[in-house]
Amino acid sequence: MPYVQVPKDLTKVKTKVAFNLTKRQLICFSLAIAVAAPTYFLTRDTLGNMPAMLLVIVVAIPFFLAAMYEKNGMPFEKVVKMVIKSRFIRPKIRKYQTENVYEYAVRQENLNKEVNRIVSEE
Repeated sequence: MPYVQVPKDLTKVKTKVAFNLTKRQLICFSLAIAVAAPTYFLTRDTLGNMPAMLLVIVVAIPFFLAAMYEKNGMPFEKVVKMVIKSRFIRPKIRKYQTENVYEYAVRQENLNKEVNRIVSEE
């Protein structure tokens, strides 16, 4: 008797739109074709067949990565954004700083004493 396996975690199941591809994959593959085809036909005569094909691969790879790559439930652009932030924007060595509330209370108490001293002198 044939049976179909049903995944236990249904949050990872994605709806397929056409050709067993998700909407995101369809859009990214369409953009890859829209960019790669003109690149090949416009550079084939000047560069030659093999370099034009390599250029098409280089041009189309970001679209394929955006369509297919996913890590920890995050799409490619979010992963790239996090890597850029962690490597280039945020400081490499983070200082451990605590906020000492007691220090603020002592400072406020000293200010209150000074104000009382000034008022009592007048």
